[in-house]
Amino acid sequence: MTTTQRCGTRPGSATAADVGGVLARMRDLDAALPAADGVAVFNRVYLTVTEAVARRIGAGAFADPVAADELDVRFAGRYFTAVDAAAAGRRPPACWRPLFQLRRHPGIHPLQFALAGINAHIGHDLALAVVDTCRALECEPPALEGDFDRIGAVLTGLEERIRESLMPGPDLLDIADPLTHLAGSWSLERARDAAWAAARMMWGARRLPEMAEEFAERLDASVGLVGRCLLTPLN
Repeated sequence: MTTTQRCGTRPGSATAADVGGVLARMRDLDAALPAADGVAVFNRVYLTVTEAVARRIGAGAFADPVAADELDVRFAGRYFTAVDAAAAGRRPPACWRPLFQLRRHPGIHPLQFALAGINAHIGHDLALAVVDTCRALECEPPALEGDFDRIGAVLTGLEERIRESLMPGPDLLDIADPLTHLAGSWSLERARDAAWAAARMMWGARRLPEMAEEFAERLDASVGLVGRCLLTPLN
């Protein structure tokens, strides 16, 4: 990040009040959902990432802690909205639909559930959360870029550990090769880059609401298609 611009003061949050509230909600979901549920698998991964981000915010690792906290809250709020929609019998956004529809499929491996959730959240929700945060704090996307990259570094640092922890054991080695191939077809780094580009595009188009809405809808649908591919049953 080359700019020194900073965001304004948070005027209020539409979801959890802060990262602590986000963590509390995730822990409640972890306690309530069956361990093998596909949403529960993703929730545990997301909880691990959010705990790491919260530690770094507390340690002063972010240039603008208020903006980092707001981005984290706005980002998580989109996941919680999908959870609440599914719990109420409503259709979640298209990017989340494959995970919620296939969350109990016996032929899908936990790593696939985790990647499908990460794909929905990074590929779609992150871009919209950046725009939400800029509006809430009355700043431009460049003011968030440095902390966006720092959060991305946390994700990248945990990604390999998450993949390794969810790979099948020796008793399931017959699906390890197709699973490795499927998991290797999706890139967190590229998804983050695309999310930043999408956020900049939507911010630039904010005065053309019909165009911005159409772009967001098409992004939602395309990310959902990738999620459905990631959830291809392997046994």
